[in-house]
Amino acid sequence: MKIQGHLFNILAVFILGVAIVYGVWSREPVGTTALFLAFALALMIGFYLVYTARRVDTGAQDRKEADVADDAGELGFFSPHSWAPLALGAGSMCAFLGPVFGWWFLYFTAPLIAVGLWLWVFEYYRGENRTQ
Repeated sequence: MKIQGHLFNILAVFILGVAIVYGVWSREPVGTTALFLAFALALMIGFYLVYTARRVDTGAQDRKEADVADDAGELGFFSPHSWAPLALGAGSMCAFLGPVFGWWFLYFTAPLIAVGLWLWVFEYYRGENRTQ
């Protein structure tokens, strides 16, 4: 994870250089702003990966003498199925179409987004964790 973090930090420095050169050369505010935002995004991801790599055990990808089989096994818990991302995606799509067709369209998308968020947050509050 540390290697990926350093790669994102190098990418952030490159994008910062490109943003400065592009901003000075073109004097175009929209592209310059987009490049500075891309710099910030790459820097945030790089910082997160480097910071997390310090707090967790060294993974097989961080050791030079590691084999492919060292990284085998269970990687974590992944939800087998969930309808919440579909509801959130449909609600978000309709919400972004709101300014196109009219702001009144958001009244119909707000319940869909709320239901999607409710499903996602309370997805695993069933069985032994459920209150009666």
